[in-house]
Amino acid sequence: MGGTRPYLITLAATTPSPFGPQRHGRPFETSDKEETPDSEGVPSTRIDLDGLADRIVPFPVESARYGNLRAAKDGVLWLRHPLHGVLGTTRATPDEADPSTELERYDLAQQRLEHLAADADHFEVSGDGKRVLLWTDGKLKVVPSDRRASADEDSDSNITVDLGRIRQTVDPAAEWRQMYDETGRLMRDNFWRPDLGGVDWDGVLDRYRPVLDRLATHDDLVDLLWEVHGELGTSHAYVIPRGGHGHGPRQGLLGADISRHEDGGWRIDRILPSETSDPGARSPLAAPGVAVRPGDAILAVAGHPVDPVTGPGPLLIGTAGRTVELTVSPAAGGDPRHVVVVPLADEEPLRYHAWVADRRAHVHESSGGRLGYLHVPDMQAPGWAQIHRDLRVEVAREGLIVDVRENRGGHTSQLVVEILARRIVGWDMPRGRSAFSYPRHAPRGPVVAVANEFSGSDGDIVNAAIKALGIGPVVGTRTWGGVIGIDSRYRLVDGTLVTQPKYAMWLEGPGWAMENHGVDPDVEVVQRPQDWARGADPQLDEAVRLALEALEAAPAKTPPALPPL
Repeated sequence: MGGTRPYLITLAATTPSPFGPQRHGRPFETSDKEETPDSEGVPSTRIDLDGLADRIVPFPVESARYGNLRAAKDGVLWLRHPLHGVLGTTRATPDEADPSTELERYDLAQQRLEHLAADADHFEVSGDGKRVLLWTDGKLKVVPSDRRASADEDSDSNITVDLGRIRQTVDPAAEWRQMYDETGRLMRDNFWRPDLGGVDWDGVLDRYRPVLDRLATHDDLVDLLWEVHGELGTSHAYVIPRGGHGHGPRQGLLGADISRHEDGGWRIDRILPSETSDPGARSPLAAPGVAVRPGDAILAVAGHPVDPVTGPGPLLIGTAGRTVELTVSPAAGGDPRHVVVVPLADEEPLRYHAWVADRRAHVHESSGGRLGYLHVPDMQAPGWAQIHRDLRVEVAREGLIVDVRENRGGHTSQLVVEILARRIVGWDMPRGRSAFSYPRHAPRGPVVAVANEFSGSDGDIVNAAIKALGIGPVVGTRTWGGVIGIDSRYRLVDGTLVTQPKYAMWLEGPGWAMENHGVDPDVEVVQRPQDWARGADPQLDEAVRLALEALEAAPAKTPPALPPL
């Protein structure tokens, strides 16, 4: 992410900037009086609106990510967040924690920056501006606002609040009633149509309210709120309780297909290849020094023999992210080998990249190398990164297949469409290197999109935009049909997330009809269960056929020859 700076505005036109030159060279000074005596009354504040925008000045600090700007005694406090990408790939290792956020103070009197605390999650300043209530490393502390707290936690400048003494009594039934009413108010005030699509919202809430008296668990409440939201017949109306996966030991996975063979041994059928550009897609069995091959048998895990019935899975429980020794019998014969691996907690990145590589190889082979292939898994940061892993190479071919099947949505469809809509008007031709299209990374020939019923949200929208702009045909099945977006802004008192469909989408062509319908393909091709079973992809095959047919009618653009002497 890019950086910003905190800024200051002088309200009165005659107030000088604390960072600028001062009359007679005197520095900015604060009043010696800490508060206004009662006899002087309330201090007046003068605001000169004329030229106000010109009096915005930046603090003299380097660009970074700043937040939670607060005024304190003789200075200003803020949180300085580390600069790092949303994918987390800037960390030294995938398991390493993100860099910590720091609490900083700019001393207006001394005109200097001070570091008050590391690993600061949140803070609030006391009413007199002298102290800070700081949440750091899972603890609540009271520290001074004008200097770094003492390292001695028993000192008066570093007080830890004992949260263990807090006792709270909750009446679940009363809390659920309040959450029910709050959910109704949030939807009423944020739904994309003020008239809630003609639904009698108060009537809906009254009709379901008697069910509150029969709720026994929080899960019952979540189910009820889903039903209430469902009365609006609109996508993205979610109810998601706080929580998630536990943080205990996870099942270890080896990034491979393993099966029991006729001889009773558990052998490796396939090792998923690593994708070196994705830290989450490393293959344990393909790591340097392991040298395991398909056909090898796993005899033992951490010295424990593999059960011929259950296989190595039970022995890998709790090993994710930990070092484990495998005893392997080579398929080619010879003595068993002992190798050390670090099993994964999740194979999805590995299997996803392997799936993409298989689809790309199929497109290259079936088109004789003339067509490129891109898959866009979502319209978020991971999908944007995935496009750019292969964009430069794949758009250099004569045509392009853009696969948005299983697209999970997001907010970057405009960026994706902008790339696909580029049209070549020139060439950059350096000596000794391949020519570059102008604009860069523009398709050189026909573009064909592939979609299915799991292309949703922004995955719906990208297909509609491809059709509206005439970029190319869409092949497959009708998309999911949910295009009214959300911002996930509101949580209920216990942390349950409730969303309100707020950002409606209209596009030339379908108009408002995408919601609850989706985008119809130009060429419908259904992927049947039989196709999945035999590893066939008729949707992709049809896209290749259409692209090659378009190339016959309109050849791809190519760089010109050098001009004659």
